[in-house]
Amino acid sequence: MFGTVDEDSAGPDFVAIQNSPEFVRLRADLRRFIFPVTGLFLVWYLVFVILSAYAHDMMSRPVIGVINVGMILGLLQFVSTLLIVWAYGRFARTRIDPQAREIRHRAEGN
Repeated sequence: MFGTVDEDSAGPDFVAIQNSPEFVRLRADLRRFIFPVTGLFLVWYLVFVILSAYAHDMMSRPVIGVINVGMILGLLQFVSTLLIVWAYGRFARTRIDPQAREIRHRAEGN
């Protein structure tokens, strides 16, 4: 589908691939996941940092024994990171990888 750059070239036409509707859709799908998730995580992280810096009373409030709100929110940073990794892996496996395989398949002329 994408052909080659010229008759002597054995490789795919990467410019044609990049401009193809399939590749444009792939990039758009990727952006629709990455930008919102990155934005939400950065806001969540900045809220944690701001609370840590300016809300000492709230962050040091005990929840269970010596475990306080700040410790729980700090651990939730790790939990949210793991959830993002899991969600991206699932998203890539179900949405991005099939599209990329199809583009590669067409570029190889199969």
